[in-house]
Amino acid sequence: METGIIEKRIQKPRCTLHITIDRFNKRVRVEDYLGHFQDCVEESLKVAENISAEKIIFKTRKENVQELLVQGFLYEGSIDRYFLGSDCFFLVKYNKNERRNSENWEKEDQILAGVQTLPLKAALDAPPAAYQCRKAGESDAIQLAQLYGKVFEIYPTPMNDPEYVKKCMKSGTVFYIYAHDDQIVSAASAEIDSFYHNAEITDCATLPEHRQYGLMKHLIAKLEDHLVSNEIYCIYSIARSLSFGMNAALHQHDYSYRGRLANNCYIFDKLEDMNLWVKNYT
Repeated sequence: METGIIEKRIQKPRCTLHITIDRFNKRVRVEDYLGHFQDCVEESLKVAENISAEKIIFKTRKENVQELLVQGFLYEGSIDRYFLGSDCFFLVKYNKNERRNSENWEKEDQILAGVQTLPLKAALDAPPAAYQCRKAGESDAIQLAQLYGKVFEIYPTPMNDPEYVKKCMKSGTVFYIYAHDDQIVSAASAEIDSFYHNAEITDCATLPEHRQYGLMKHLIAKLEDHLVSNEIYCIYSIARSLSFGMNAALHQHDYSYRGRLANNCYIFDKLEDMNLWVKNYT
């Protein structure tokens, strides 16, 4: 299946890279690396040049941050204890001025400031009994794809394709959903990295007419319970900086803000900035 997003392992004489080549979002992301670090950097730049990537994202360890900074990379965020207890830093390089500049940065600062004034919620009010929460299976793929197609006009990954949803499930991504009258009205997933014991809460979507009951907060709690019971202790999420509701849900679940990724991916009708939120159970 062609999605425009390819995960690739590149092995060279002195280095190995695990890299995501994302033509749809015009970016390259280095997920992991091993060996001679400068060779890793040079190889990632070659890959970016080959696909005319506008943004290069390097998920790096603390000891390599300075090496990237002196080569023109910029710090945008971090994830505490991502690499089996060691912090991960997002260092980026832009190949186009337009990709670096964000029109909504001031507005997003105001949204973030408002979110961070909200009190943390010790308990969640239960939604009406008509809403049923459960873990999703492959038989739910069609309805999940329909949900994502309705909520997002454009999305960084093809979640409106049932086969892609099934592919995610088979690779270990866990979905929790809320159903109303046997129809999925809200969903969220956790992409699990079992090697590094971390997971990303993502693919969060609720139909507009069902948003008044805080369903997403309950789904995040369900996913967290599942992850911790499976020894996943570093949990993070990347939320649209313009979404007060999603950022509020993460803040009130005791996630900590760790930076903003500028013009990171296409959602709705444009490139959007994304806020990085992190929670650790260690």
